[in-house]
Amino acid sequence: MADAMLSVASLSFAESYAVEDDVVIAARARARELGCTPIGPAGAATLRVLAAAAGARAIVEVGTGAGVSGLYLLDGMAADGVLTTIDVEGEHQRAAKEAFGEAQAAPGRYRLINGSAAEVLPRLRDAAYDLVFVDADPSAYEFYFEQALRLLRPGGIVAFDDVLWHDRVADPAQRDQETTMLRELGKLVRDDLRLLSTLLPVSDGLLVGVKR
Repeated sequence: MADAMLSVASLSFAESYAVEDDVVIAARARARELGCTPIGPAGAATLRVLAAAAGARAIVEVGTGAGVSGLYLLDGMAADGVLTTIDVEGEHQRAAKEAFGEAQAAPGRYRLINGSAAEVLPRLRDAAYDLVFVDADPSAYEFYFEQALRLLRPGGIVAFDDVLWHDRVADPAQRDQETTMLRELGKLVRDDLRLLSTLLPVSDGLLVGVKR
């Protein structure tokens, strides 16, 4: 049997498969108002499944946005787990806190850290986290990758959003700096012997690795 390729219609159907509740819909509306782009529904649902599969009790998120991905991570992780989410934009974190409140997440289940991830991540404890999710400036993804490997326990998961970058990564004619960096990240993750990895065509591309 020949390898099957999904059509645009099938990919669109898969993207709309997850049904989002009113809290997530409101968080997406706030994201639009703030000008930040959250992970799409299929990518967010994948994060929730990854958090649940890992039995995650401690998650680090780089790029809080308006809290869309955080809502899914909180929903997937253990009931007593803690999400640590970092963003340099205080206004984004205020929107996320509102979303978490609407979802009735207990304040002790999340830590909102307003600051640069480049400064915050090195202060977090080695091998203490089950999942690291990155949805931030692509130019810093390689640094975040190395930090994630340090932070994750064996069997922990790292995930990067936007790795297909609006169809640009797959087009060899696109050679702008961000696209090139994301291509290099893909190779770096794929070739790192410390990980088992895969690239999922959900939302704008989700690059996932499991630490050996």
